[in-house]
Amino acid sequence: MIEYIKGKIESLTPTYVILDTGGMAYFINISLYSFTMLEKMDECKLLVHEIIREDSHMLYGFISEEERYIFRQLISVSGVGANTARMMLSSVEASGIEEAILKSDVGMLKGIKGIGAKTAQRIIVDLKDKVGKTADAGEIFADEGNTIREEAFTALVMLGFPKNSVNKTLDKLLREDRDLTVEQLIKKALKIL
Repeated sequence: MIEYIKGKIESLTPTYVILDTGGMAYFINISLYSFTMLEKMDECKLLVHEIIREDSHMLYGFISEEERYIFRQLISVSGVGANTARMMLSSVEASGIEEAILKSDVGMLKGIKGIGAKTAQRIIVDLKDKVGKTADAGEIFADEGNTIREEAFTALVMLGFPKNSVNKTLDKLLREDRDLTVEQLIKKALKIL
């Protein structure tokens, strides 16, 4: 999995950028927000989300971790593909989408091209707890506890457990004991899951 790509901007349009990384160029899909930030740069570092299918290998680039996080959350919703999520992030900044989800603002999401009432409601229902917990968890699990939580989360998801169940279980365990190591946290979570 590619985490980020850093290189010289060879070509830039409102929908994609071509980055040269020392002789190898990558075609990376971007949002309008990222395009605006990249216009002023000759070189950049883009966080990447990779989608590999039988017939294509797509890269989506993001200027900030928040934008990539919201993109990943959006594409986890049934009926919201990568291009729809990119369209949403081109219409509204990541923080605006997050706020609309937290406030259950169907009207704001419905105002984005390609998003109907049912899709907007599905996004809110599916993501309200996830996005809300991330904002709240920032205060509860700031510092190194957050790193431990992230490592445990990644390990458990890679083992095949559903993200929602893993999130709830880890939050519960860390509320009970914030001094757990990654290994202890994973072992306790495995007993519950």
